[in-house]
Amino acid sequence: MSDGRLPVRRRWIGWTIGILLTLLVLAIGWVTVRGIGAVDNLQQVAKGASQLKQSIGEGDLDGAEPIADSIARNAASARELTSDPVWHAFAVLPWLGPNFRAVSEIAEVADDVSSDAVRPLLEVADDIDLSSLGFTNGVIDLAPFAAIEKPLGSASASLAAADERTKRIDADATLPPLADAIREMRGSVTQAATVVGSLHGASVLLPTMLGGEGPRTYVLAMQNNAELRSSGGIIGSIALLRAEGGRVTLENQASTRDFPALDVPLPLSDTTVALFEDRPGRFLQNITSIPDFREAGETIAARWVGRFGGQVDGVIAVDALVAEHLMDVTGDLAFGPFTATADTVTSILLSEIYAAVPDPTVQDDIFALAASGLFSAALSGGDPQALIGALADAAGEGRIRIWSAHEDEETLLAASALGGAIPEDADGVSHVGVLMNDGTGAKMDYYTRASIATAVGTCDGEATTQVRVTWTNTAPADAATALPPYVTGDGFYGVPPGTVRTLIAVYGPEGATPSHVDRDGAEDGVQTAMLGERSVVQHEVLLAPGESTTITVEFQGTGAGERLTEVLHTPLIVGPELSRDTLRCAS
Repeated sequence: MSDGRLPVRRRWIGWTIGILLTLLVLAIGWVTVRGIGAVDNLQQVAKGASQLKQSIGEGDLDGAEPIADSIARNAASARELTSDPVWHAFAVLPWLGPNFRAVSEIAEVADDVSSDAVRPLLEVADDIDLSSLGFTNGVIDLAPFAAIEKPLGSASASLAAADERTKRIDADATLPPLADAIREMRGSVTQAATVVGSLHGASVLLPTMLGGEGPRTYVLAMQNNAELRSSGGIIGSIALLRAEGGRVTLENQASTRDFPALDVPLPLSDTTVALFEDRPGRFLQNITSIPDFREAGETIAARWVGRFGGQVDGVIAVDALVAEHLMDVTGDLAFGPFTATADTVTSILLSEIYAAVPDPTVQDDIFALAASGLFSAALSGGDPQALIGALADAAGEGRIRIWSAHEDEETLLAASALGGAIPEDADGVSHVGVLMNDGTGAKMDYYTRASIATAVGTCDGEATTQVRVTWTNTAPADAATALPPYVTGDGFYGVPPGTVRTLIAVYGPEGATPSHVDRDGAEDGVQTAMLGERSVVQHEVLLAPGESTTITVEFQGTGAGERLTEVLHTPLIVGPELSRDTLRCAS
């Protein structure tokens, strides 16, 4: 005999399922419509950001205002569309959830950047003559920096926070089109954070560093990336600058010939000695091998004072590619037998000069002419806004490093990219680094290329950060005979002509230790050291023309396995290519 309640129960269950399905369909429709709107808003934000960058770069602040207004409207709309309870409910679902969370987080970042960074910067820019923020007849007017320091500080803080948030978004967990958009947004925010952060640092430091409170002297060290060192390249020439009341003058120029090797090396850190013996303490050319510019800058200053006496207030190290950035603004430059454009200056300074001028002494003289000519051009001509932008771009690539002998200034510099310090890891953020130092004793690094891939995850049950470095010698097959002996080294240091010898050092997150090290899948002899709380593994690599090698280091322990991994590296002539991969455990 059937239970009369069963049909009622079935009908009740059916109605309940029907209602739930209806609600689910409505919810899907709701988030679909809102998602389409949010994505359209974010596309308009990206388009507006590109237009805004162009408008500001051209000095068209009147045109920038409506673009900023459009960005603000679309960013606020995207945030509103992706912040309701239904949207958040879908964000917790498996597989699809990361896509909803990513769109919501990107919308929040865009809205915050618009309101907390873009708008304040445009407001202050509207009140200041931006043409005053540059050299006029060799003098910088220091007064405007006081007016822009506070809004730049607020904008910098907002962009730094946004930069960290975008990097925390797991692009790998989203669908390919969204993943590409996240990476593009991340790159734009990082670039903006770097530029605005550098400008804020300049607004704080420049008034005193440019002699607003009394004369200052600075050693300017020019690095040659064709012979790599940790911070860019071998010191090829060196000069002394004087700053007083915003006026900068070139006081003295010298070459490396003026600094013979020291019989008794200058004091060095244990890390530097472990990786490079005492060479940075004896040879001026090798000081930029030192991984942390706080130590390198102080050592360069000591060498100058030891040779010429006097007082040094700071050291500025720039690499050869800074010339390319500046000449985009200042125009063509004639020095020695050459006339260079922004497109050709790197090739001339780092390659062609060695074939055209075989005598190293004459090469040094031409490098000095190029440096003084470029310095004069920057001081006397060029659009001030464009010059500032060129310097900011070069700083963002790690091509400008500054050390100050004044403790308060050095504290600010060390906390910025300009300071060249090894950064401290923070919650959720781990830093790894790859340093290249030439051992060929020549200028073969014009032909080297690198790619660096990082991955995080778990290997053998332990949180792991993996760094994979591929190093390639792209020199022509006949490099031994086709390239000048000064470029190949001609075997002087025991390296066959055309072959490149490189010390490649990889350091990991603070507190982590190497759990696996290999080169092309096989064990290889390495040097090890500690860089503060970081383990460093260094390989010596020899590559003939066309050869390539891959070094893999896995770190485990404190700080390893974090989703957000920042990569610091030696500034190269080209690249390197940076990527984040899915972890494939090597061990």
